[in-house]
Amino acid sequence: MSAPDLALLCAVDVAARLRAGNLSAREYAQALLERVHQREPEVQAWIQLDEQLVLSQADAADKALASGAAPGALHGVPVGVKDIIDTADMPTENGTVLHQGRQPRDDALVVSRVRAAGGLIMGKTVTTELATYAPGKTRNPHDASHTPGGSSSGSAAAVAAGMVPLAIGTQTNGSVIRPASFCGVVGFKPTATWIPRTGVLRQSPVLDQVGVFARSVDDAALLAQCMAGRDLAHVSEPAAAASPRFGLARTPMWGRMAPDAQAVFTEFAKTLGQSIDDAQLPSDTAAVYDLHRTLMEADIANSFHAEYERGGDRLSESLRSQIQRGRAVTSGEYRRALGRRDEIAQSFDGIFQSFDAILTPAALGTAPSGLASTGDPIMCTLWTFTGQPAITIPLLKGANGLPIGVQLVGRRDGDAALLRTARWLSRFAGLLQ
Repeated sequence: MSAPDLALLCAVDVAARLRAGNLSAREYAQALLERVHQREPEVQAWIQLDEQLVLSQADAADKALASGAAPGALHGVPVGVKDIIDTADMPTENGTVLHQGRQPRDDALVVSRVRAAGGLIMGKTVTTELATYAPGKTRNPHDASHTPGGSSSGSAAAVAAGMVPLAIGTQTNGSVIRPASFCGVVGFKPTATWIPRTGVLRQSPVLDQVGVFARSVDDAALLAQCMAGRDLAHVSEPAAAASPRFGLARTPMWGRMAPDAQAVFTEFAKTLGQSIDDAQLPSDTAAVYDLHRTLMEADIANSFHAEYERGGDRLSESLRSQIQRGRAVTSGEYRRALGRRDEIAQSFDGIFQSFDAILTPAALGTAPSGLASTGDPIMCTLWTFTGQPAITIPLLKGANGLPIGVQLVGRRDGDAALLRTARWLSRFAGLLQ
């Protein structure tokens, strides 16, 4: 198989070939590095990528397999790591000049688990400033004049450009689902707390969630399973004879969608026929957006207090403004917002008595033109606030030909069921083409 073809294989296929000895880790790593040489000058997804380090990891994987060592689930498969996640063998600079040259002593727990499963660390992917809103250098692989989204910009773009099959990101508002939608890849954010955050930059302890980017639902499940330490292998079991039931959620932000995105999403929903019906959202759903902002900005002010005090003039205006607003949040306001979080999250449980998953847009439209903004995360805010698992699948296109993701949301702790439903929907959409 040629290097270009190898670079575009799904991770599950690559892992199987590597374990069987039908493909060497070095050969695969070289194919990806060739792809990096082709796409990186335009896409600019990486902040740290040492080719010799990649190849040395690949050689070690090949030697381990040759010696008879039992291969892990990710044996020889490279993974991109968002540059707010600590790595002991390369810097973690958190997207800010204030942390330039920062070298962690230890791997983040998720990185340790990837390595333990046999995965290779391909490099560190570009993040926005301290994983907030000020963009980094990354461009959308489908059109370099458009944003890739954020804050996990490089992770989404690197997978979409074929430079790595899997990547890790984080989401405090819409930082996995939105860039995955904009870049046309699968993005999966498990139930809050499923994936540990030890060694990950703390922005908001109550909202920060680790997620993954991949080319398929099965690939996303593979990486999430290794990091979460939970068995999601049965995602690939045959689907039940009956199709899943989908609840169409027109959230309070539905009216803000771009007309072409709203039209194509509505048409897609119609193709599900009797398998979909309108979901009645809890009455206090509209309050979530202000509550989320209260928690997030107060936490940002606390988490980045030291950066603001010693180098506020080197922070972006958007981050300074968030910190200033966060400092104005009272303890009473924070406690009330936090208390509402569990209450509202529980109010969604009733929906899943009627539906297997909520179907809703992943973003307001295609990736906006220009690189000064990463786009609006508002279509993800509700599901991040409630901590429910969410996945976006690249099933649609806007009028400009750029990707639009279809987002599915599941019951809290119902991640495996959500992934099975997403796998069904992905195959269903394939049959329509």
